[in-house]
Amino acid sequence: MQVEKIMSACRICPRNCGANRTIGQKGQCGAGLLPKIALVSTHMWEEYPISGTKGSGTVFFSHCNLRCVFCQNYTISTEGYGIEVTINRLAEIFLEQQARGVHNINLVSAAQYLPQTAQALQLAKESGLHIPVVYNTNGYETVASLRWLEGLVDIYLPDFKYVSQETASRYSHAADYAKIAEAALAEMRRQQSQDIFYADGLMQKGMIVRHMVLPGQYRDSFLVLEKIKEVLGEDTYVSLLRQYTPLYRATEYREINRLLTSFEYDKVIDHFFQIGLHHGYMQEKSAAKAAYTPLFNGEGVRRGI
Repeated sequence: MQVEKIMSACRICPRNCGANRTIGQKGQCGAGLLPKIALVSTHMWEEYPISGTKGSGTVFFSHCNLRCVFCQNYTISTEGYGIEVTINRLAEIFLEQQARGVHNINLVSAAQYLPQTAQALQLAKESGLHIPVVYNTNGYETVASLRWLEGLVDIYLPDFKYVSQETASRYSHAADYAKIAEAALAEMRRQQSQDIFYADGLMQKGMIVRHMVLPGQYRDSFLVLEKIKEVLGEDTYVSLLRQYTPLYRATEYREINRLLTSFEYDKVIDHFFQIGLHHGYMQEKSAAKAAYTPLFNGEGVRRGI
């Protein structure tokens, strides 16, 4: 893969901005040529199949190709906090995370550095990286770019944020979000067609689709769940997030300048069951570090909310 050639007219994400990142131009996402890393950590608060008991080895990438007005990590995604590293150094970071004993490598918002990340993963695997690789994404990806990850990513952890064009445009400046995400998630499912778990419940290969319920938007959440079932199937693992907090610019939008109510979240949980989805996680009500609970018990019986 010729990273510099790809970056000389960047079209790796749906923004298709064409920036020449090799001469210092920034993409519409704000990213330059070298991968920029904001945080390397052991994260205990993902869904159990990802975090388990030892944590997930997260690597947070700076910048983002969406502009979500409610972004909880806006200092990283929009303000670009982080440090640039070489591709070789990024490969070393992956190996260092593995040496810490984490269950997996968790690439958080790497889309704007996808060719560099793919190359770093290849180098790391050649040097002994053997734990699963998780690709944690907002879902706004091109199919062509995702194919660079084939054989390198074991677990896809994408968002599916919206179906409504109006809502996607208003809150993420991406009216085409649903169409793009639908194709991207279908490609992820093609690459990892089966959900495979270790005996301890940790995911070895597969896919979990996340959806954060927004205030006043639970009907769009219904459509998201229906689209997931239609495109990916009723056995898709779905994680329903209730952690919305009106941060960043959300205070400028009266309708989402509040917390999510239990009524709204429970409506979405009910719809999950009503349309016949089989596997999922709900988030406890506490806060940002909320635990996740399976929506069904081990015998396939619905849990109480």
